[in-house]
Amino acid sequence: MLKKLFNITIIFLSSYLLFSCYEELTNNPIGNQPPKTGLFLYPDSTISSQPSRLRVHWWGDDPDGFIVGFYFTWDDVNWTFTTANDSIFALQIGATDTVYTFKVSAVDNGGNGTYDKKIFQNGIDYGPEPFTDLNDNGIWDNGEPFIDIGLIDPNPAMLNFPIRNSAPEIYWNLLSVLPDTSFSVMSFGWEAEDLDGDETIIKINVALNDTSPANIVSLAGNVRRITIRTTDFDNPEPLMQILIDGAENNIHHQLLPGLKFNSDNKIYVQAEDISGATSNFIALPDTAKSWYVKKPKGKVLIVDDYATIDNAPAFYNAMFDSIGLSGKYDVHDVANQPLPYINVTFLETIKLYNYVLWYTDNNPSLDIAAVAAQKYIAGGGKILFSMQFPQNIELNLIQSFLTQINPDSSDFRTSVISGTKITADTTQPVYPPLEVTTSLFRVRSFYLNPVGSIPIYYFPNRELRGFIGFTDTDKNLFFIGLPLHRLNGGAANVKNLLNKVLFDDFGLSP
Repeated sequence: MLKKLFNITIIFLSSYLLFSCYEELTNNPIGNQPPKTGLFLYPDSTISSQPSRLRVHWWGDDPDGFIVGFYFTWDDVNWTFTTANDSIFALQIGATDTVYTFKVSAVDNGGNGTYDKKIFQNGIDYGPEPFTDLNDNGIWDNGEPFIDIGLIDPNPAMLNFPIRNSAPEIYWNLLSVLPDTSFSVMSFGWEAEDLDGDETIIKINVALNDTSPANIVSLAGNVRRITIRTTDFDNPEPLMQILIDGAENNIHHQLLPGLKFNSDNKIYVQAEDISGATSNFIALPDTAKSWYVKKPKGKVLIVDDYATIDNAPAFYNAMFDSIGLSGKYDVHDVANQPLPYINVTFLETIKLYNYVLWYTDNNPSLDIAAVAAQKYIAGGGKILFSMQFPQNIELNLIQSFLTQINPDSSDFRTSVISGTKITADTTQPVYPPLEVTTSLFRVRSFYLNPVGSIPIYYFPNRELRGFIGFTDTDKNLFFIGLPLHRLNGGAANVKNLLNKVLFDDFGLSP
């Protein structure tokens, strides 16, 4: 009986305690608790005085539910929802040193079960609940899936990212080596870098002789090479065109002032970034050198492509003076005044003139001839070649600028002795006979295409097959495969030949 009473008492007390606990839970519910948020950077992130590439990872923990996503912001105003746990951000360099602040808050699953057009918590307007816009009309419609936003962490996880802007740097590249003297054409190249990323360089500032603001022309930040030129020879203060990358179809809309004819000149370049920070101006040439720019004297240019030391320069100067061109021609010494970016710069240089005499030894500049000659002729220029070739050469290379020759056939002699007669074809008696004055070596003749060419000179008794001299049918090109200054024996007819080619065939007016 006592044992039974004890059991009843225990049951009664247990029931009382259980009832009491149930009553306490009902009267004082704990409710949904907000989630907590954490974040960290992955090791491949960079936070320094350069553009930061940030890979940020975040996570959330909810004590009474689960995480459905996150809101993050860079400006404390615009919050973006994501279900991802990480992302890569690139921080844009601004006008000044900047501290970026990243905040992220976890979101739990304690939503209200209905779509909300506005989520306002923690004093922040997060905007409408994110949804899947199945019909692409920009608004939520019944039946479209949405994220039912619960509680948002009121204490976002936060990291500060200090970004300091760095000024760009600029330097001349190895090809930008100026000759002591040139005409009113020149090419330049540089490299520009910025620790904040080369894409932050938005301007390349260029100036001639004077870096005052009125004299500066600003190019796009990705420009690394230019050619400048002018044919405004009558202007004491000529303006120069700027060809980006030397391209005829990419001419900058502004003209560059500041050139001084018949004087030393200097060019300056400077890099400027998106913040307005600038590199120092760098100059070319440096203080130890000079760059003298000559104004063309007339319409005729002699291209001296003759590395051998003999009387060739004096001979051609004397010949041109004797035919009435004294003071009306210029000489460009390819061997001793090499040009930077020669393929572009050389072509633009000879385009300053209407007529070119190009003389060489056995090692001519075939690369620039192949690039420039036909383009020059196509632009209206006329060329007289006195050119020899090395013993071993691809005929296709010669044909790239002498289109009149047959690339499959040529004749060759190791030497030609003094006194050898170079005779005009019987169909072309107006071209005077020539005579070798000094033994010549590695002489080559050519077979000609029947269309577009006129044969002029051959060797006596056809000792060399084909022709050693010819012109094109339009009289824009004359070629002789021997040095004229060694063909002035006998009746000394080189002067007569120059008169015939330059004045009669090419139409030069003295």
